[in-house]
Amino acid sequence: MLTQAEKGAAFERLHQRAGTFIIPNPWDIGSARTLEHLGFEALATTSAGYAFSIGTTDNAVSREGTMAHAAELAAATDLPVSIDMEHGFGDEPEFVAETITLAAATGAVGGSIEDSTKRDEDPIYDRALAVERIQAAAEVVRGLPFPFILTARAENYLVGRPDLKDTIERLQMYQEAGADVLYAPGLATREDIAAVVGSLDRPVNVLMGMKGVQFTLAELSDLGVKRISVGSALARCAFGNLLRAAREMREHGTFTFLDDESTPGSMSSILAS
Repeated sequence: MLTQAEKGAAFERLHQRAGTFIIPNPWDIGSARTLEHLGFEALATTSAGYAFSIGTTDNAVSREGTMAHAAELAAATDLPVSIDMEHGFGDEPEFVAETITLAAATGAVGGSIEDSTKRDEDPIYDRALAVERIQAAAEVVRGLPFPFILTARAENYLVGRPDLKDTIERLQMYQEAGADVLYAPGLATREDIAAVVGSLDRPVNVLMGMKGVQFTLAELSDLGVKRISVGSALARCAFGNLLRAAREMREHGTFTFLDDESTPGSMSSILAS
């Protein structure tokens, strides 16, 4: 098993080399090891996917639960793991800094902080506070004895505020505050993605896996995107297949879904490797 420092260095190199890479989002140890077997080079946790797997909703998992999950994944694979830390699990910059410290102790080598407040009446942090939160996170990261890639997320598009100008300005401020990667989940057009990438000097992560938004790795690479994640999409695909199979059994009493499923032997072979 690679050390945390070795994983951190590998993750750093992925962001420095030419081209674009996909960082898929497993929701448990089995999916993480399957993705490693298939040749992916890094993984990112998904708050929603993990929540679904333990029978709850997104944003309902505690900071302690999130860190325990991240530690399990980091220990189960030689790949670098980045943690979906939502909004840092608290408003104050000091709390976000503490969250980064806890994240570094899990064995992970990266993590993301959102500027979403999780409050419907006031869904996005004021710019000044949002910047202070990233500054506090970056200060902790710079003091770590191994590389840790800090991703700052601008959540406008996910909370119903598709304001490209504000999103770009926020990402520029987070860049200056010390973020290593910038991320605005929800961008849906080639023009918006190009505008974000062109306005920043750091690697940009783009979210795929949204209905109606279909770009290929090659297309996003041509736009200058460095990293592609899929959020809870893989977990939702797994649960979608479960729903289809269960409904077929319940409503029709048939089992044709088995025709397309992996065999026990094939999965055992993957997970034993």
